[in-house]
Amino acid sequence: NKIIMNSKYKSLAELTSELCLIPGLSGYEDEVRKFIQKKLSSNNLNFTSDTFGNLICSIEGKPDLPSVMLFAHMDQLGFVIRKIENNGLIRIERVGGVPEKSLLSQSVVVKNSSGKYFTGVIGNKSHHATLTEEKYKISTYRELAVDFGFESIEEVKKNEINVGSPITYKPSIEIIGSNKLVGTSLDDRAGCAIIFEVAKELLSIKDKPTVHIIFSVQEEFNLRGVLPVAQKIQPDIAIQVDISLSGDTPQMYDVNDIKLGEGPCISLYSFHGRGTLNGVIPHPKLVKHIENIAKKEDIKIQRIASSGILTDASYVQTVGKGVATIDLGFPIRYSHSSNEVCDLEDLFNLKSLIVSSIKGIDENFNLSRD
Repeated sequence: NKIIMNSKYKSLAELTSELCLIPGLSGYEDEVRKFIQKKLSSNNLNFTSDTFGNLICSIEGKPDLPSVMLFAHMDQLGFVIRKIENNGLIRIERVGGVPEKSLLSQSVVVKNSSGKYFTGVIGNKSHHATLTEEKYKISTYRELAVDFGFESIEEVKKNEINVGSPITYKPSIEIIGSNKLVGTSLDDRAGCAIIFEVAKELLSIKDKPTVHIIFSVQEEFNLRGVLPVAQKIQPDIAIQVDISLSGDTPQMYDVNDIKLGEGPCISLYSFHGRGTLNGVIPHPKLVKHIENIAKKEDIKIQRIASSGILTDASYVQTVGKGVATIDLGFPIRYSHSSNEVCDLEDLFNLKSLIVSSIKGIDENFNLSRD
């Protein structure tokens, strides 16, 4: 899209698109990390990584200011192989919150032990043989079989594919409308692109706090992959960047009033409640600070409060003496499906909001509750 490629969104659009085309199941983020490492190096940003595969880019600032941990996750949801049928069809186990109602006939890729990808399709019973009582039934993932075109278990293993091999949606990314992206793993590759762009801008800012920018792992799996980093750096402030559910489609009208293109989101409440009693109620001074910055910079923001959603910020906030934490997000439609949709203007404005909010942390900034 020439309009976008020649606009202020160009860098974010290109980086998000490149990241979305790299498969990276939870626990298998290495290709995503290596790509970001190259980008960091070419922009004179130093980095380290840890045993888990988290990527850490620390930008030194004034030591007397509260330190900031800014993070987004590299991984995506998907599957691992749990069983190989004698005829070469593949049975799967879910990794993360995969929506079973949207799986049938989806294109997927599997990565073999040498790093080669094979394309396949999640099988759907032929319509002509579907009984009336089956038409409105959602198949569980355990009933499904993935067809990679192999004809035997021996052929599967000959191609270095085995139990435990990672499977994700087949990567895709497109621009639709005037400035919207549709594709796989916008959750949270768009977030990674945002914090990368923040890192680039922070390099040229003198009066700022120390900022640790983290591209984290295994968020979709157990929400705790970033914890070793948080435990090591012991930040004063944690800002997590991820999706916010958009309420502007018919299925979502009763959920919230979030709209694509109406600005980044600030989470005032999140709670999972589906077997995991955890969430984030943000530090009130961070909320006030970010809202004041948004007003000063004339950036539209949206407020969101959600149940049934959880991020790794939930666990980061309890590290050490406690971390002042907030979730920031960009609106997204059709979350966790193979075709998520976001608006580039929201991504750009969220990047600008984060840069200005970090710049605004000065000697007068106080996290005390008293």
